[in-house]
Amino acid sequence: MEAITFSPAQVHVFNLVSHIKSSLGLDKLREQLAAFYAKQVDEEMDTLWENGQFDEKRMQELRGSHFRTPYKK
Repeated sequence: MEAITFSPAQVHVFNLVSHIKSSLGLDKLREQLAAFYAKQVDEEMDTLWENGQFDEKRMQELRGSHFRTPYKK
């Protein structure tokens, strides 16, 4: 069996979350992680908008699009 090697960031997160003892603590962590990733997406979209790689026209083209994987029944 091959050993799993964790990055220093993963080890740090494991150590931090080991202190969560309640579902409320877990809920708060989920909220913080969601906020962190939402901020990352906002910053990336701002960069794309400023560089001209994304604009109002492209946004309208994507409106109503569905990118889910079609499943065969």
